[in-house]
Parts: sequence; structure tokens; C-alpha cells
Amino acid sequence: MRFGLFIPQGWRLDLVGIEPAEHWDAMMRVAEHADQGTTFESIWVYDHFHTTPVPTDQATHEAWTLMAALGASTERVRLGQMCTCMAYRNPAYLAKVAATVDIVSGGRTEMGIGAGWYEHEWRAYGYGFPRAGERLAMLDEGVQIMRQLWNSGTATLDGKHYTVDGAICRPLPLQDEGIPLWIAGGGEKVTLRIAAKHARGGDVVDGASYTRYTNFGGSDVEQFTHKSEVLAQHCRELGTDFDSITRSANITTVLGETESDVEDKLTQLAEAHRPFVAEGEIQSTLTNLRNSPTVGTPAQVTEALATMRDAGMTYAVCYFFDAAHDLGSVELFEREVAPALL
Repeated sequence: MRFGLFIPQGWRLDLVGIEPAEHWDAMMRVAEHADQGTTFESIWVYDHFHTTPVPTDQATHEAWTLMAALGASTERVRLGQMCTCMAYRNPAYLAKVAATVDIVSGGRTEMGIGAGWYEHEWRAYGYGFPRAGERLAMLDEGVQIMRQLWNSGTATLDGKHYTVDGAICRPLPLQDEGIPLWIAGGGEKVTLRIAAKHARGGDVVDGASYTRYTNFGGSDVEQFTHKSEVLAQHCRELGTDFDSITRSANITTVLGETESDVEDKLTQLAEAHRPFVAEGEIQSTLTNLRNSPTVGTPAQVTEALATMRDAGMTYAVCYFFDAAHDLGSVELFEREVAPALL
């Protein structure tokens, strides 16, 4: 199993209590830890503007600005977002930004891309909130534009949602096959078909940027298995090699030496959220976490991830809510969970 690590950027209220002037230092401590170690092969940010589970006045740092800064400040780890919302930036512009980050980072950029879902920030930023079918169609057209730009340096598309006419992207990304695509989301009829469509298949020439990964999210092994079966069927219908796609998941991990330690950390999370989030929402979050197989002791989390690995999930992108304040949970994962799964 391979591992990525989310960098705390505020979206999940994980920078609460840290002064804004110190946010970058807190983020860099986590990034440097991952970069200097061997457990995590990648670091990740979220592409959101407003905090979750509810919008607040607390910080949420912008994803692609962080991508550029992290690209210049690290040496080894790959850099991703889970996931960029296609509609938040014109896809030709986004492809240019990603290519530049690939140059800055020495060819370490990943493109996590999805249709978007957080209605509050869509409307607040003036993007409206198209119905799901339209958002997914925008995703499909945008991926086509990005692939053209990264592979040939130009793009032309007269689509329903996006039109480009000879857009130029130079220099190309450093990576020989273009920037790897992570199609994020579990929509069975459309999203997973888009992932299969843009994966390497018989109609995609060598050297083309393609879907190398898909991300279903979450640690529910039954749901993961079902989504995998749906993706496999789309691949069969489209003539795509299902085995060429790495299936990944985002894993929220609350890790403690003992079950008592885990409860203490859940209490800390609740206290950090309490000034900003209604009590009912906090209790709902705690219930979901207590029911999660990746919240527990090292032995419990190892068993849960091993079960998912056996189901075909071979890349876990891990989130630790306390990483900005204390790297202890990350270090415990590195010592007692990852070695059993690598």
C-alpha cells in the first residue's frame, strides 16, 4: 500500500488556535516531515474556499497557491489536491497553472479533479450551482482540454460549457506522460465512466496524459468494493484496462496508543470546533468518527486498512486533524501502522 498525507490548511478547522502569520510554518512542518521521511510518497491539499462542516470566518488557504509554494519548498514528495473543482477555474488556465507547478516542483504534480459539491462556496463566489449533470459535463470537457494542452501544447474545443481556440500551454509539464489525473468521486453512472473514459485504453496513444488513479473517498470497504465493480464494468464497455487504474481513498485517521487516547483526541477535536460549529453538528461528527474503521489504535487501523487493501485499495491519502499542532499521530502511524502495509 502507498500513502499520501494531507497538509492542514484550515478547511477542516485544523488551524484553529494558530495565528495566521504562523499558518505557513505549521503547514511546512508537516510537509517537511513527510518530505524527509519515507512513509508518505505524496502530500495533499483540499480545493475549498469555506470551512467545513459549516462555513465560518476561520482560515481556508487556497489550494493551487499552496501547490506552488509546496513545490518550491519540498524535494521528494509528490503534490496533489483532493480534489480540484473543475468549475472554480477555466480549464485552460488551470492546465497552465498545473504545468507551471510541475516545472517548479521538478515534475512532481498530480491533478486531482472533480465536479465539485460544496454549494455554499459555489454560490458565495458567484459560480451559481448547476445541476449535477451539468457539473459532470463540465468535468468531462475540462479534462479533454487539459489533456490536449499537456500532451500537444495546444487545445481547441467547442464544447457546451467550455470553448478554447488554439490555447497554448508552454512549456509542457516535465512528466513524460503528462500530469497524472485523479478522477475523484463515486458517481456510478457518470463520474466513474469519465474516469474509465480518460484512462489509458486502446485509443489513447503512449505519451498521453491519462487517468492513473481514481478516488472513491472514505473507508467503507463494502462501498469501495461496489464502486470498483462499477468502474470495472465501465472499463469493459469502453475498452479500458481496469488494472491500469490505481484505486485510492481518503482516510480520516484519529490514532491513539490506546482507546482512551483516541477518546481524548476526539474530545480535543470537539473542543476546537465548539466555538464555530453547532453542538448537534459536533456530535454527528463524533458519531461518524467513532464508527469509522480508521479511528482507533494502531492495531485497529492496520486491520481496517489491510481489509481495504485486500479489496483493491492500494493508495491511502491520510488526514490527521491534529497534525498542525502535534506530529505525534503522524509519527505513530509511521511507526506502527504503515510498516505492516507497505
